[in-house]
Amino acid sequence: MLKQSVILLLLFAGGTHGWAGPALRPAMAAGRTIAAIDLAKPFGTRAPWRFVATQGAAVPDPLGDPDDAIPGVIRLCFSAGPATACQPNMDSALVYGGKPDDFAQPHYLEMVRIVRPRPDLPLLLVRVASRHGGNGDQRVAVVAYRYDRAADAFASAFARQVLRNNNQEVRYIEHGPLQGAFVTAMPTQDAPFGFWMTVDRIGGDGRYREVLRYRSATRYGDGNPLAVIDSEMPGLQRRLGLWRPGRRLPLPDRPCHAPSLVKGELWCSPHRP
Repeated sequence: MLKQSVILLLLFAGGTHGWAGPALRPAMAAGRTIAAIDLAKPFGTRAPWRFVATQGAAVPDPLGDPDDAIPGVIRLCFSAGPATACQPNMDSALVYGGKPDDFAQPHYLEMVRIVRPRPDLPLLLVRVASRHGGNGDQRVAVVAYRYDRAADAFASAFARQVLRNNNQEVRYIEHGPLQGAFVTAMPTQDAPFGFWMTVDRIGGDGRYREVLRYRSATRYGDGNPLAVIDSEMPGLQRRLGLWRPGRRLPLPDRPCHAPSLVKGELWCSPHRP
């Protein structure tokens, strides 16, 4: 399926990772501040927690000419004060398989914002990306952090990692019957080549857990211009009991004229008939 290349993050296999012990690293390394969010009020924290991202100077592009440069390394930090260590440790967000490599450092901060999967539960959603590889691919990680009031600490509620070149995507659902869920499309490794679709929903403990996994009706290279998650949304919602045939089709947030289901896959026309 010739899909649009969509941003968005298996790095951590779910679960919570916080910190064990005192300082993990200095509160912030030197660099230009590219994002700063006061977390005290929206999260109701006991300590004056903040999120700060800084970016170092540009660095030589290992794949380019000697004079070529790429954006510098980004440091992500939760801190409760200027002398406090960054906690939890966010240095491993792009590490794959527990072994740092050439794509383990973030060079692009693609998103950081507060979302609410439930009215009473704010999360800080962060998406970072590595430098590009020789084939143009890139490692992308998405992590959602929750606040643990008892510990006065932040920890991961959801984390996942994907590449870009095969139409992978991890998407946080903002509205509708899946509001607050993460939906992931990951390529299969065997024929017929499609995608593994997974849905993670948040539980009462503030952690995400997988509630659905299936092999897509969408096939790689089938010519559908929709993103995989959009083409799979009717089948995905049907499996969760959120949609059934005969009801209005769940449509993407983009022009979709003459929508139809073809072998369980949503197709749209980008132009009015």
